[in-house]
Amino acid sequence: MKKKLQNPYVSIFLFSAVILLIHYSIDLVFKVVTYYSLFSIYVFHIISALAVAAIVQLVYKKSQDHAGFAFMGTSLLKMLAAILFLLPGFLSDDKPSFTNILNFFIPYFVFLIFEAIQVIKLINQKETPAN
Repeated sequence: MKKKLQNPYVSIFLFSAVILLIHYSIDLVFKVVTYYSLFSIYVFHIISALAVAAIVQLVYKKSQDHAGFAFMGTSLLKMLAAILFLLPGFLSDDKPSFTNILNFFIPYFVFLIFEAIQVIKLINQKETPAN
């Protein structure tokens, strides 16, 4: 089981499921009316987290010293993608409320922290000698 949790892709899906359930429960309790659906928000976050993990893993395999830079670069691209994701709402006549913006950015930063922890674990992992 621990080996499966070390796989970043499995970790992303498990983490996403837990966060989505918590977020959905909070929205249900407080009856939040959202401009962006939770489904579309989480599809964005899951796809971007998988892309970040894949790129960082690829760079780490090629050059371990540059994995941190790959994470910073993909984080910048993710930030630009988030702006593009939110742009239609800001350009429409029916602008999203502050609650709707928080509905997107709280999971954004939670996923960012999760990705950073995953990258730190990857960079700091100790090489085990082959038996």
